[in-house]
Amino acid sequence: MRSAVPAGRRIPEAVVPQGTAYSELSRRIKQAGLLDRRPGDYTGRIAATVVACAAGVAGFLLVGDSWWQTAVAVYFAVISTQLGFLGHDAGHRQIFRSGRANYILGVVLANIGVGFSYGWWVDKHNRHHAHPNDEERAPDVGAGVLVFTTGQAGASGPVGHFFHRYQAWGFFPLLLLEALNLRVASVRYLIKDRTRSRLREGLMMGLHVGVYLAGVFLVLPPVKALVFIAIHQGLFGLYLGCSFAPNHKGMPQLDARDSADYLRRQVLTSRNVRAHWLTDLALGGLNYQIEHHLFPSMPRGNLRHAQRIIREFCGAHGVSYLETGLIASYIQALRHLDTVGRSPATPAEA
Repeated sequence: MRSAVPAGRRIPEAVVPQGTAYSELSRRIKQAGLLDRRPGDYTGRIAATVVACAAGVAGFLLVGDSWWQTAVAVYFAVISTQLGFLGHDAGHRQIFRSGRANYILGVVLANIGVGFSYGWWVDKHNRHHAHPNDEERAPDVGAGVLVFTTGQAGASGPVGHFFHRYQAWGFFPLLLLEALNLRVASVRYLIKDRTRSRLREGLMMGLHVGVYLAGVFLVLPPVKALVFIAIHQGLFGLYLGCSFAPNHKGMPQLDARDSADYLRRQVLTSRNVRAHWLTDLALGGLNYQIEHHLFPSMPRGNLRHAQRIIREFCGAHGVSYLETGLIASYIQALRHLDTVGRSPATPAEA
């Protein structure tokens, strides 16, 4: 329906002129106390995640050499994604007031807990928040294996154009490789410059990989170990990708020539997934994508409270606010990929 970074670095808040519609909305949100930290809430979330991780390790050791480890691998895919959600919150400085504390937690969660570079992710995510759905500057909608605009589709060669015609069918299978893609991108980022922070991140990533592989291959024989890794990493990538796919895919593409202000640029390019306690948990609060993009540092637990204020504000100011069900969001995203992929080739390609 429509209704490796220095300690303390984080996704920045918007810088907007005083007197704009966004500044008025921001005052309302602040007056409601929705930008205040929620230490008790995050203490509970972190404690629950640590207990879940410990239970998974205990279960892995108890099950031992058995094909039941495939179920444990599925469990760890869920835990890995939940660790990623907490790392995302730390990157936005939602958890602690101290930038350094958020940075340390983010590095521990990403580099040691999940095995990809926190610094690389923050750099990439900064650009995403600054230029959502901008094909020239947003890293998530640049042309690659998939194309997201007719211009990108037209610029692809004959082989690429043939593949892109079927990209909607390949979208979810490709997500099975997303965890591998994250690690390759992280390694490229870390070896680009040999700074102390990147070296530190590289060592922590190496610790994750070493402990992970040693544990799996010590408990399981080679074939079962490889199956465990494939299931864990494949479903981790799929879950992570499915959490991000509903947010912007198929929403309007804006660029530097568009005159939309900050409020409209963030709202018009984002899609919410209808709230439910299970959806909130499964998507790590990212289903409130409009609220999150307008106020990146807002703690996850406050997003649902901010939704009513923001939706009513958008309605009063004639700003289209899109919220849909989870399945409908995937259908909209896939329909967009299919439409773009089937766009005619340019004469040069024909």
